[in-house]
Amino acid sequence: MIRFYAPEIKLTGQLPESDSQHAVRVLRMREGDELQIVDGKGSVMTCRIVDAHSKHTSVEILDTKEEILPWSQQLTVAVAPTKHMDRMEWMVEKMTEIGVNRIIPMLCERSERKEIKVERLEKIAVSAMKQSLKATLPIIDGMTRLREILEKATGINKYAGYCDESLPRIDFTESYVPRSDTLILIGPEGDFSPTEIKMAIDMGVTPVTFGKNRLRTETAALYGLTACHILDDSQ
Repeated sequence: MIRFYAPEIKLTGQLPESDSQHAVRVLRMREGDELQIVDGKGSVMTCRIVDAHSKHTSVEILDTKEEILPWSQQLTVAVAPTKHMDRMEWMVEKMTEIGVNRIIPMLCERSERKEIKVERLEKIAVSAMKQSLKATLPIIDGMTRLREILEKATGINKYAGYCDESLPRIDFTESYVPRSDTLILIGPEGDFSPTEIKMAIDMGVTPVTFGKNRLRTETAALYGLTACHILDDSQ
């Protein structure tokens, strides 16, 4: 059954315009047809269409169940957006499919991109959530400075991946603490500056490497997130 996204469905009983149009004009759904709706907060609802309208389809909720995420901890990835936005969009899609709680676009000293459109990334995350049959939408923050991220990240394990071989690093698979709240920080295409690395280490961040190969920004972020899930499952 195709999943639709309606964050306020429990209050309004209606699909938003984009999903209404898809249901009525594309899928040709009519009154009496059943569909599945997620609210992005973990609820999955089986519904019946009572008014098929291309802009505001009304539904009756027949059944509601809560889908718990298959991982117990909070997984957050802070990453400096890439110069080419299509790579950032691809990364958000894949992170949502793999499983992440929060994505923080990070502003660093060497960032080539200093602004992003959160709404665009959220739309991509919604599509990936529905496609991967999840019911919880990851939170996507606005652009946030590195220091601000670290100041707020208290009481969790923090890891920063970077390429500078002259600075100390530990293999991520050896330093990661499975099933614990985790923040992974990935710098811009020009890497974190030495000043940023020192600041991060002074603020409790573990400096890590993701192997011998040099990875693109978006690849490193996905590698770190995927490694968390693999290492959690191996415990």
